[in-house]
Amino acid sequence: MRVIFQCRFRKEFIWVTLCDVILTDAKIRATKPNGKTFRLGDGEGLFLVVRPNGNKHWQLRYRFLDKEKTLSLGKYPRVNLAEARDKKIDSLRLIDSGKDPSANRKQEKALAIFRDRNSFGAVTEEWLERNRSVWSEKHSKKVKCRLDNHIIPKLGSRPIAEIAPLEMLSVVQEIETKGATFSAHRCLQMCGAIFNFAIITGRVQHNVTIGLNKALRPHREKHHPTLRVQELPEFLKALEELHTTEQNKLAFKLLLLTAVRTGEMRHSKWIDVDIEAKEWRIPAEITKMRTEHIVPLSRQSISILEKLHRITGHQEWLFPNQQRQKHPVMSENTINHMIDRMGYKGRIVGHGFRSLFSTVLNENGFNRDAIERQLAHMERNSVRAAYNRAEYMPERRELMQWWGDFVMNQNSYL
Repeated sequence: MRVIFQCRFRKEFIWVTLCDVILTDAKIRATKPNGKTFRLGDGEGLFLVVRPNGNKHWQLRYRFLDKEKTLSLGKYPRVNLAEARDKKIDSLRLIDSGKDPSANRKQEKALAIFRDRNSFGAVTEEWLERNRSVWSEKHSKKVKCRLDNHIIPKLGSRPIAEIAPLEMLSVVQEIETKGATFSAHRCLQMCGAIFNFAIITGRVQHNVTIGLNKALRPHREKHHPTLRVQELPEFLKALEELHTTEQNKLAFKLLLLTAVRTGEMRHSKWIDVDIEAKEWRIPAEITKMRTEHIVPLSRQSISILEKLHRITGHQEWLFPNQQRQKHPVMSENTINHMIDRMGYKGRIVGHGFRSLFSTVLNENGFNRDAIERQLAHMERNSVRAAYNRAEYMPERRELMQWWGDFVMNQNSYL
């Protein structure tokens, strides 16, 4: 028996077909639109709604607290007949337990949104964004790359509040088993900072990374190779004999005399140099610590800069790129390539001049704090850092001139 009647539903009139035979996939496929919206019943409130344009979707009509309600169960054929019936059964079970399926779905959606916003990956993105203003672009990329490679694929989709210490340990130990002990420790440190951020923003109550470093093999830090003091004269002689541009040689000498980081030197501009004040002020945006770094200039450094000014003084950068227009400044590989060509590959790198600078000055009795300030090192002792904010400029001017004299005595070409 088939009964067809018209009823008002959601402010529109639709044609409803009630059948005493439940639906089959064959029947659904054979059902064609007839110019009006109609429904095919499958029993217990489950209907297939057929629209005039041919679209079909599932609805469950039910009563809850004496109110008639409708719940959408998805489009056909994305949700097939068997799946629609399973969804109906799940909904009826909720009703039997005193829960409204529609309200339950809204809660599940809200929970899913909450979990997504508070996943480890989402919190990590917030943490990265918060720190971009105080990190250099290079450091930001390095941190994100390390997390994307090692941590996010494992924990990114996990709600951060559900991550347990053992789960975190398992992830970093997997990095360690690949021989990347340093990366394992660095990733754990980053995750610790992310959990601290999550505590501050109310996502978690505890930092699950605390103490996990003891379960990792200790990392033996490899220091940048550098020269012994006795090797410096021969090294400077090799530099003078090297076939390269005068600009490159001056860069090398300035790096040695000032002990700045290579990236800071390469990205400095002439506007940063004040010959009269005998100062080179490296802007915060290009320093590793994101604070302005003052370099007192020795007589030897000023001499190098005056020679350099005759070559690049008409340009913006101290060391503009001499070949590629896409990169405005000297390549980050220039200094190390020069070292390799001089025959010192593996014995020193550009960053190693800073180690030599520190070693010689410490051995000659200069104030350790002044040396560390001149190297723009961060104080690792947080308590000491909070109290020691001195800049030690008089001591730094003195030690920089002493260093300039010391280097000049090793070679007459400076």
